[in-house]
Order: sequence, then structure tokens, then C-alpha cells
Amino acid sequence: MAKFEGVKWAPRQMRYILPGKQFALLEPDAKVPGVNRSIFYATFLCFEGVRFFVKKGAAGHLEVNFLNWHKNLERLRRGMAFNLSQAQAELIPSAEELESLIIHQYFKAPEIKAFLEGMAEKGLQGYLRPYTVDEEQSMGVTFPGQPALRAIFCSYDNYLGEPFTGVVIPHLVRAVGLNKTGCLKLGINYLMSLKALEAAKQVDPKAAAALFLDDQTHRPLAERRITEWDSSCCLFGLRDGSVVKIPESELILPSVTIQGLVAVLKDMGVKVEERHVAYGELVEWVKAKELVVIASIGTAGILNRCQKLLCVDANNAVAASHAPDTAHPLYAKLAEAKAAYWDIYKEKAKLPAGMNLYKYTL
Repeated sequence: MAKFEGVKWAPRQMRYILPGKQFALLEPDAKVPGVNRSIFYATFLCFEGVRFFVKKGAAGHLEVNFLNWHKNLERLRRGMAFNLSQAQAELIPSAEELESLIIHQYFKAPEIKAFLEGMAEKGLQGYLRPYTVDEEQSMGVTFPGQPALRAIFCSYDNYLGEPFTGVVIPHLVRAVGLNKTGCLKLGINYLMSLKALEAAKQVDPKAAAALFLDDQTHRPLAERRITEWDSSCCLFGLRDGSVVKIPESELILPSVTIQGLVAVLKDMGVKVEERHVAYGELVEWVKAKELVVIASIGTAGILNRCQKLLCVDANNAVAASHAPDTAHPLYAKLAEAKAAYWDIYKEKAKLPAGMNLYKYTL
């Protein structure tokens, strides 16, 4: 199962209660009330994952870099809006307010300076997790009474990693397009991801990822479309050297990382096509050896190439099995794109058009 490795948590988390705009620093393991709507009814449970890099600047000051992170902040705001009533919409902070809270009140707090300095010395990956909860002690089935934003960050060594095995899971649906939840990072989506991973292990005990199809379960299996992995988006690398990206929709999380990687690949001269892929087409690609590689794309892991993908039929029996063509130039090209993407954070690689590097001195 995909997981973080080598995690070290910052010594403080932040809390910002939306009504009253109250900011506070808490212990890293500070709890939420045991009796509240967030726990019992999953109200106001949305989150973000934001990669960052921290370094020492020329003057000796700490500097922290984010890539395209205003897109993360806007996606977080959309998640908040989904979980609040229309009357509470005015409580949602703007992207600029969120930026100020996280950078100028949280990251600049003296209590976490030593931790950030340690990250800078070792060149570690940083992962920021803002998330929302209802801080009110209540069991009522209503919108949250004390909606709050919390955030904590960590350094880590790896996420998911290579090589990994994936399995297509047609009988479970991660989200329903009609409810417009698949395009948001909501807690309610990720239980199904865990159930899908459990189902994937029944096909192959070594499975670490599940690939979902769309919610059109009344259609023939071959006509249903690929959506995304259980906790990441996907890219398909084809024998003609091109890459296919699934278009964003109500079922697809608008991944900040995949948008950036596509820009990097285009700068490297790779043709990227954005279109839907039917499951039947994927199976044919596998059988005809047209699929060179399928990759998992997400904030924490950036890009990981799948070593084995199992496509199942309507009876959950394996219908086709894919292994990457490691000798094909595109296989190595994806690894180069991953390295270039992380180097952008470090200011060691060119920033492609359409991408923004946010740099802050702490």
C-alpha cells in the first residue's frame, strides 16, 4: 500500500478557527473533540497536500519554495465551500489570507525554526498538510458550528516509490460525478480508495495501487473510462513516444503536480495529448504492447512508474497484464521529468511557461 517513509513531523501544528479568525500554535499531536460532526458525519473534512523545499539563502536566511501552490490553496477553498452552508461562505479565507496564515504566522513561528533549518541542511522533501475539522463538541447532523483549519508539515524520504504493482478495480467507484466530489480532496473519497486497495490485493497480494474507472456502471465494461489511481492521477506513455493525460472532470482531481509535469514534458519535446481513455482501449494497448509505461502522478511521490498493471474482466479475472518497456526512450524520459520537476523547487531547473515558483524568506 502506498505510504510515506522516513517521516519526521514538525514540532507544532497550526489552528485557525474561521469564526472569529483565531490563530494558535498547538502541539503536533493536539486532538480534536471526541464528540463532533467531523468524526461522526464527515462534515468539514477536506485537506490538501503541498510539496515544498526549504534552503538557506545567500544571506543565511531560511527560504521556502512552493510550486504553483496557489492552485492548491484554491482547491482547498473549494473543498471548504463544499462542506459549509451557503450562509457560511463568507467564513472561507481567500487564497491570499491562507498564504499569509501559513507563511507569515506558521512557517515564521520561532518554535519550528530549528526543524526547518534541519530540513535545509539535509535538502529534505517537505510536505504540508492543511486540513479542516469542526472544533465544536456536537453530535448534531448539521453544518459545522466551529469550522477550523489546521495544518502541520513533515519531512520525508519517499512515497509509494518504484517499482509498484497496480490493479484495475471496476466494481468500486471512488466518487460520483453527479455529486461533484471527485474533483475535491474530501475525506469521504478516500475510504473507497482503501477499500479498492484491499480489493486489488485479492487479485495480486503485492498490489500497492488501484486504478478506478468512471461511475457509469450501467455501461459495458470496455466503454467505461479510466479516471485515476486510488490516491493519485495517471499518465500513459505510448510506443509512438507520446503521453496521454486524462482530462479534468467532476471525477478527476485537478492535480497541481500533473499540470506541472505536463509542462515539463512539453519543454522536453514530448507530445502530450489530453483525452479520455476507455478501459477497452487500455486493454488493447496492453495486449498490443502499445503501452510503454503507466505512471502514478501525485504531490508526495511526483511520478512513479508502474512495474505491473493487471487489467481484470467483469468476473474480476485477469484479462491482460502490462509490464513496462524499460528500453523505450519514454520510460527514461519520465524519470528525467520527475527529477526536473523537483529541481524546479531547488531553482536548479528552468521554470516552464505557465508555472509559478513562490519564494518566501522566513
